[in-house]
Amino acid sequence: MFCILFVMIFGLSGRVLTKDTDTKGRFSSPVLDVTEKQLIIERNQTLQLNCRGRWELQWVLPSGTPKVHHGTQIEETRCGKKNNQYCSRLMLSPALAQHTGSYRCRYRQKHRKQASVYVYITDSQRPFVKVQSEIPDVVYMKEGEPLVFPCRVTNPDAKVSLVKFPFHPIAPDYRNIIWNSRQGFTIRSPTFFYIGLFSCETIVNGVKYSNKFLTHRPVNKILDVYLNSTGLVHTLQGQMLALNCTVTAEWNARVSISWTYPQKANGSATIIRRISRSRTNMLFYSVLTIPRLSKADRGLYKCHVTSGPSKRETNTTVIVYDQPFIRLKHRDGPVVHASAGQKSFRLTPKLKAFPEPEVIWLKDGMVAAEQCSRYHVDRFSLVIRDVAEEDAGIYTIHTGIQQYGLFQNLTLTLVVNVKPQIGEKAVSSQQPGTVQRGSRQALHCTSHGVPPPQIQWLWHPCPPKGLPARLA
Repeated sequence: MFCILFVMIFGLSGRVLTKDTDTKGRFSSPVLDVTEKQLIIERNQTLQLNCRGRWELQWVLPSGTPKVHHGTQIEETRCGKKNNQYCSRLMLSPALAQHTGSYRCRYRQKHRKQASVYVYITDSQRPFVKVQSEIPDVVYMKEGEPLVFPCRVTNPDAKVSLVKFPFHPIAPDYRNIIWNSRQGFTIRSPTFFYIGLFSCETIVNGVKYSNKFLTHRPVNKILDVYLNSTGLVHTLQGQMLALNCTVTAEWNARVSISWTYPQKANGSATIIRRISRSRTNMLFYSVLTIPRLSKADRGLYKCHVTSGPSKRETNTTVIVYDQPFIRLKHRDGPVVHASAGQKSFRLTPKLKAFPEPEVIWLKDGMVAAEQCSRYHVDRFSLVIRDVAEEDAGIYTIHTGIQQYGLFQNLTLTLVVNVKPQIGEKAVSSQQPGTVQRGSRQALHCTSHGVPPPQIQWLWHPCPPKGLPARLA
């Protein structure tokens, strides 16, 4: 009975005296009946706080203080001379050390309008608000952010030390290392020194108490994301599909990999994950497998990767065919033309097939690549280097998928065009011939070219002044 009376008197001594009449602008924020920024009571006493405001009120309690509890009571009434105000009374009995924290009264519809008081509930057997198990709490050291060891205490006058395992005390300097009984120790600019095991320690009545913390520096940098198939994936209905999404990240990184794909809603795929390490990086694998593909499985497959705020993705498109096939036809008709002297010429028909067929090129019934070193096969094309007149002929492409007994051939004709050449001009003298007037002469012109050239004769009349005539 004495304890309850003590807290009520304490509250009255700090009460904010207000008139009952509500004038314009009054209670823009709720008002508590205490003026101090903090209260100190002992364990098992009763905590009572009164709040008044213009609109409906609600309480926000410390994380260790449940609203729905046999020891927590909230009474809400209308107050003021005209009952035009709202009052709320919070009673907590018995108050325990874990109830230490900030108590806030705010408007139900206007959360930014609030009043607060910090309450210490002292307990000589529980100097820290949180009682730990044997497992340390994990605190995260993020780049560009302060590091906080949240060892709050139940008594503002407690003497607390920060120690790095095993015996390295760290003294507050109130510039980079700051102690606050409501928050714990704050390291404003943490370095790699603060990675490890730390403890907040205090001694009460000769007994040592501690809160232990293990710091973790999360790394969120994703170095690379790739699939085992970068282009289109062609496959057959009924076959198995396996896509491997590989993520390379920095050491200590934690990566989440997820998939989106056409039949995800039906759960048609199984996903297996594993992790490996190299000397410099972490490798994360996620393998998506569909045992038997159907036409409904064709479409876009995406691998999504997240690590903290970092996000990456990669994708591929899966094409599912009903059955194997070969479709082979001419690209530019059955006859193609090249020119003698070309550095390279490519014979390329239109070919679509799945699975990829075996290809053999023949020239005039013989394997082309065995006839001439200037011939070589590039996938489905036959490439001819340094084209010559003798490369003209009949070419046949044989395609086949032995596994399924599918074969198809196509024949085309290569015409090699050769520039016209005049044989006599190549060996004739530079001086024109002179013949006797009235004599009979036979002139021969031998030429060669593909297609055959047309020959035209030109005659120049005799020059003036009796000079002999010249033939050209």
